[in-house]
Amino acid sequence: NFGYRNPRLNEALKKQIDKLPQLACQYLHEEKITLAAKIAKRVEMTFEEKGRIHFNVGGAAAVEDSLKLVRIHSGRNLMFAFMGGYHGRTLGASAITSSYRYREKFGHFSDRAMFIPYPYCFRCPYEKKREFCDMYCIRQFEKLFETEYHSVLNTKTGKCEFGAFYIEPVQGTGGYIIPPREYFAKLKEILDRYNILLVDDEIQMGFFRTGKLWAIEHFGVVPDIMVLGKALTNGLNPISAIWAKEKLISPKVFGPGSTHSTFSSNPLGTAAGLETMKLIEEEGFAVKVPKSGEYFVSRLRQLRSKYSEIGDVDGLGLALRIEICQKDGYTPNKKLTDAITDIGLSGSLSAGGKKRGLILDVGGYYKNVFTLAPSLYITEKEMDLAVDLFEEALKKGIAAAP
Repeated sequence: NFGYRNPRLNEALKKQIDKLPQLACQYLHEEKITLAAKIAKRVEMTFEEKGRIHFNVGGAAAVEDSLKLVRIHSGRNLMFAFMGGYHGRTLGASAITSSYRYREKFGHFSDRAMFIPYPYCFRCPYEKKREFCDMYCIRQFEKLFETEYHSVLNTKTGKCEFGAFYIEPVQGTGGYIIPPREYFAKLKEILDRYNILLVDDEIQMGFFRTGKLWAIEHFGVVPDIMVLGKALTNGLNPISAIWAKEKLISPKVFGPGSTHSTFSSNPLGTAAGLETMKLIEEEGFAVKVPKSGEYFVSRLRQLRSKYSEIGDVDGLGLALRIEICQKDGYTPNKKLTDAITDIGLSGSLSAGGKKRGLILDVGGYYKNVFTLAPSLYITEKEMDLAVDLFEEALKKGIAAAP
């Protein structure tokens, strides 16, 4: 999020190497305590909710810690999650990640999640139109609780078999899908009714990727648990974290030994994370990122108006999507997506007056979506160059198609 070779973050890591390079997580050190406090205070300031932080070493490990919190609180081991959702590839995390290919060889140690259709309005699984659907997808989820024969609720006792719903406010690997703004508030009403926790996976979208510190802020919802990672340290000596409401994570509930990973709160990672939080406090990302995102998405929409092969362009902050389709503007076109990717990697593009390459990340349900997550410091000049390079690659890809 904060660019390659960010001088402040790199320098913080270098200083920490000479000060205290590593320490097993059961010991306290200044950076660990201060970082945990900073994050907890920012969450409290945002959501008016007290909670605590627990660190781990990677996103999937933090997801597994959150699963423990859910099980402790609810006594249930079944979860809801979204189709297209991605939460990691460890045995526990893959059970709530929708792609079967991550489980095929290994199975899983618990029941896999019940996967609910994500509010993917461009490619609605119910074949509805957003303008006229009246949030049909939410009403379909709510219907699961109408009768015991829909398998989730004992209507006589009011008890649900599911402990939590794992969400991504903006679906990441699924193709940077941005749901309707009112969706999660309506979902939370249903979950609260049946004492189902909302677990917010912010690993891809946290730390101002979407223009707010936490992506869930856009949707007017207070999560019960958040999972954090990636940009927390700008990728330097990675650490991850969970935040949870006090009642879910207090030492009386989640005591010593509840989880452990030797380097989960290592000094190098926490030092980088602490500098990241200081950077966030001092930089105007809340203004800068939405402004940059609006400019970038406007340039991409200009391209969409010229090429029917671009079926959808959308963005929230600097999380942007370009969905590549057939000429009908809807049918997924993985072949063209792959061709554009290869052309970018060939280094043969000439926009800007010299030979250049373009590295593009591909996601989406049909592997036909370019997901753009540039540095939060990207300039308009750099965005213009990126759009020019992409258009050149797109033209070459279309021309090469049979």
